[in-house]
Amino acid sequence: MGEVTTFTTIKEEGVFHLIEKKSEFIGYAKPIRSEQEAVEMIGLLRKKHADARHHVYAYVVGGVMRYSDDGEPQGTGGVPVLDVIRKNNVDGALIVVVRYFGGVLLGAGGLTRAYSAAAKGAIAKAQIVVMQRFIETELVCQYADYAKILRDLERFHGKMDCCEYADVITLSIAVRFDQLESLQKHLYELSAGRLVLRETGWRYDYEMEG
Repeated sequence: MGEVTTFTTIKEEGVFHLIEKKSEFIGYAKPIRSEQEAVEMIGLLRKKHADARHHVYAYVVGGVMRYSDDGEPQGTGGVPVLDVIRKNNVDGALIVVVRYFGGVLLGAGGLTRAYSAAAKGAIAKAQIVVMQRFIETELVCQYADYAKILRDLERFHGKMDCCEYADVITLSIAVRFDQLESLQKHLYELSAGRLVLRETGWRYDYEMEG
């Protein structure tokens, strides 16, 4: 199958506010799927904060890395933000830090620390997750089998996507790539060969905690 089976990214949008010597820094961390999506989101944030002095950003997606100091002294904005993404080994992530200048110069060191802190706060709010390759399957079972399947699903890192109830139950189940064979074998043995998973597709997803 060739595709990557796991990668680290961010779960959702995270926003973090920081005040440093009267300057306001607003960090936005957003999951992205392409460079085009990153460019579009940067544009939207520029419009949303059109009155801000700087819109510093960095993103990593599919091996592509880009950053911009957006008028700040070279190396004081984009690089610290990019470093936050890289040190967390995150892919498919954009961080934009908007700065409203408060009238007090921070100096190169102060700017670097402020942009880094805003980026760290935003990525923490966005929640770092490990995405796994899940195989989407369909399973038809009798009502008598349903409770047993639910009981064992979590054990094999499976997710119940939906159920259709009729004379039999049709389950849509996503199971982690490396657990598919084990779950299939377990269900086959559990039902003396009646329960067979039929693959319908695949996706990247994360496992819920606890």
